[in-house]
Amino acid sequence: MIREPESNLDLGVVGNCAFAALIDRRASVAWACMPRLDGDPVFAGLLEGGSPEDERSRFDIEIEGFDRSRQAYVENTPVLVTSLRDREGRALEVTDFAPRFSQFGRRFRPMALVRVLRPVEGQPRIRIRIRPRFGDARRAAEVTHGSNHIRYVGSDLAVRLTTDAPLAYILDESWFYLEEPVTLFLGPDESLTRPVAETGQDFLSATTDHWREWVRHLHVPLEWQEAVIRAAITLKLCWFEETGAIIAAMTTSVPEAPHSGRNWDYRYCWVRDAYYVIRALNELGAVDILESYLRYVRNLVGAAGGGHIQPVSGIDLRQSLPERTADQLPGYRGMGPVRFGNDAWRHVQHDVYGQVVLSNAQAFFDRRLIRPMDERDFARLEQVGERAFRVHREPDAGLWELRTKARVHTYSSLMCWAACDRLANIAAHLGRAERAAHWRERAGEIRDFIEEEAWNPRMDCYTGALGVEDVDASLLLLSDLGFHEAGHPRFRGTVKAIESNLLRGRHMFRYAMEDDFGRPRTAFNICTFWYIDALAAMGESERAREHFEEMLARRNHLGLLSEDIDPATGELWGNYPQTYSLVGIINSAVRLSRPWTFAR
Repeated sequence: MIREPESNLDLGVVGNCAFAALIDRRASVAWACMPRLDGDPVFAGLLEGGSPEDERSRFDIEIEGFDRSRQAYVENTPVLVTSLRDREGRALEVTDFAPRFSQFGRRFRPMALVRVLRPVEGQPRIRIRIRPRFGDARRAAEVTHGSNHIRYVGSDLAVRLTTDAPLAYILDESWFYLEEPVTLFLGPDESLTRPVAETGQDFLSATTDHWREWVRHLHVPLEWQEAVIRAAITLKLCWFEETGAIIAAMTTSVPEAPHSGRNWDYRYCWVRDAYYVIRALNELGAVDILESYLRYVRNLVGAAGGGHIQPVSGIDLRQSLPERTADQLPGYRGMGPVRFGNDAWRHVQHDVYGQVVLSNAQAFFDRRLIRPMDERDFARLEQVGERAFRVHREPDAGLWELRTKARVHTYSSLMCWAACDRLANIAAHLGRAERAAHWRERAGEIRDFIEEEAWNPRMDCYTGALGVEDVDASLLLLSDLGFHEAGHPRFRGTVKAIESNLLRGRHMFRYAMEDDFGRPRTAFNICTFWYIDALAAMGESERAREHFEEMLARRNHLGLLSEDIDPATGELWGNYPQTYSLVGIINSAVRLSRPWTFAR
């Protein structure tokens, strides 16, 4: 039996690579931004804790005398089914999805949430409450209606509910018996051309087929397939197909730890995060997202013209993402502030140049791509490489985006090395021996700098930044990036130092030093997965598997993770669903799984 919970991250995700919604265990829409992933939250219950009842947005399906619920995805799809049961044994199912399929030779992915209500035992008594709110001011909608639809109008957006349920029951929020299936189609302010029930069923069938076909072409590992498939589907839902951008998470301002003030808006495209997403999906053979993302990156690189590339941009390539506070929203469990925008767009983060080059590198070698990279692309990437070389020994905000401390971060220098190293490989592949030699020399110089300046012989490890004695979990990637073999003494020494300083039980902190908000209190999930991968690379597969199984056990009831975990309680914190964390599931499963030959 499920108690009436506080706001939490036991949320299902439905979406179509244009729009997404988060649904809680009782079939309420906890979060949905419209008209796209970075839009204003039209339903924001996730961040409305403590708001007066009449000021809350909602899209609820309530059953009278609620007793318990059950929630699961339709296999290999993001179609979510929530079963609600009352104390008398009557029950209904709510099927939620966002349409996505091919139609008229192009992808159909409207800003639409479809909810199909079906009685499964008896005739449950239900109530449908729909109260969208619009803009920063969180204004209630102006409501008008016709014979089969209700319009909810804001200053900049209007949405239309088309339904075969009695409109009077919805408008008055009346309780009624659900005697037959009901379809709720909330989408653009446009008329449907066919009956809503027929439209809903056809869209559901086409959407289910679309996702199952996509999953069918994934190259999944033998073990942990369910976890990998769910992570892959959810990563794809964080892809804004129209431009190729990949958001870091679907939410804003879920704090990294209780009352920490570490509340950030993640609904934008970080070059760093996106690189790790496409790399993980590449492991599964999902090159459609790679090709789309590379178009997005080419625009970023072209706009920079060999100069500074900012670490984060809007999903529409917007460069300015000014940060502002939404005072009308109390925040997750009342833990404000709620922020829209992210001032990281102003940061200098030198690792971005490595991620740009590494994202593009595969396209010079992979013959499956519709548009493989060529000499022109190489010339543009060389500008990025030259920038990486110029800045590799300069201070920056680092990948953890410190707001008041600039240092020469070892990870940033490492990614500058990776940019030059991969450019040498690309040049050799293109038959450009002179350029290959040039980039090998550049990479060698950066390598010497890191090995001489970032190595602390007393600590027997690389430090997180020059001139400090703090370690940083990002250096677990030294082997993965090819800087050191996993058996190299310096890599092993660094892993040991990170274990000693940052591991809490089975969970890894990103760093332990005091930053702009004090000392971190929660573990950063991707760092735990980096640690798992490092253990596996060093031949400690059994320990790695134990840690991996622990992380899988910490997922919510639908197999998803947020950004952070409280090591003491196991509770999820931080924005959700977090692409970094889902990437970790895929990478570790691929690395640790027994080979398919085991099944023969």
